[in-house]
Amino acid sequence: MSRERQNLLSRAALGVFRLNGQFLSVADELARPAGLTAAWWQVLGAVLPEPLPVAGIARVMGITRQSVQRVADLLVGKGLAEYLPNPAHRRAKLLSPTAAGRTAVAAIGPGHASLADRLARALGEDGFAETVRILERLSAVLDEIDRAATDVTKTPGAVTEP
Repeated sequence: MSRERQNLLSRAALGVFRLNGQFLSVADELARPAGLTAAWWQVLGAVLPEPLPVAGIARVMGITRQSVQRVADLLVGKGLAEYLPNPAHRRAKLLSPTAAGRTAVAAIGPGHASLADRLARALGEDGFAETVRILERLSAVLDEIDRAATDVTKTPGAVTEP
């Protein structure tokens, strides 16, 4: 039984890795006319609802703090974002989109909407919603497993399996 589960895990991982590459390629195509890259769009998108520190963006997006920092600095340099004081932490400034950053992300909207419509037609409305629900559930479960493993390793005297 364990071998079958390992195969399922491998297939899931390979599928997600391929899907990630596909999404990055599509995101670059959608973002290019707005003068953005997929990475720039990803970081700007994370701070559209509210300014966040770089570490917060990294947590939300599931990427490294260092890569977010590099992109954030580029966005600030291009005038697409700005650093704001963080009342909760003197050194960890908040990243916030500028008007130009919001305009650039808004320019992606029509292509984004078109792709969403094509996916909904191809998968069906219910199939599209179910696909998203399953991906979100898989992500949440992986977070739970990671938290549980982290809790075990932080517990003094905890015994971990080899």
